[in-house]
Amino acid sequence: MFVRKILVGKIHRATVTEADVDYVGSITIDLDLLEPAGFVPLQEVEVWDVTNGARFTTYCLPGERGSGKVCINGAAAHLAHVGDKVIVAAYGWFDGDSRGPGTVPVVVPDAQNRLERMVTYRVDPQTLAFQIEGLD
Repeated sequence: MFVRKILVGKIHRATVTEADVDYVGSITIDLDLLEPAGFVPLQEVEVWDVTNGARFTTYCLPGERGSGKVCINGAAAHLAHVGDKVIVAAYGWFDGDSRGPGTVPVVVPDAQNRLERMVTYRVDPQTLAFQIEGLD
């Protein structure tokens, strides 16, 4: 048996509000973004810095609800800076015969990291047709 690593949630282009090299690792994300993306505290996430191209893996921590906080912590604070735009993605492991969750929530925040809109990635498990809902 083999497994596939498939996207299960994403925050698209959040703005980094803090970078704290002295904090003990992770990325802290406002609960108002964390929850609709389907992330849970301590879940592994990948962070892609759109501003400078840096990529790293860490785990997420819940930030104060409504704070707009997206803080890069620990050593990764050298890779992303205040004002940078980042994409945060979480994956799940699925049985190799599975096509994954079928729908994936994508959180799109505004410039203050408030939820601007939700987008859904949808894959038909039979045809593998891909569609993005909510871009209108």
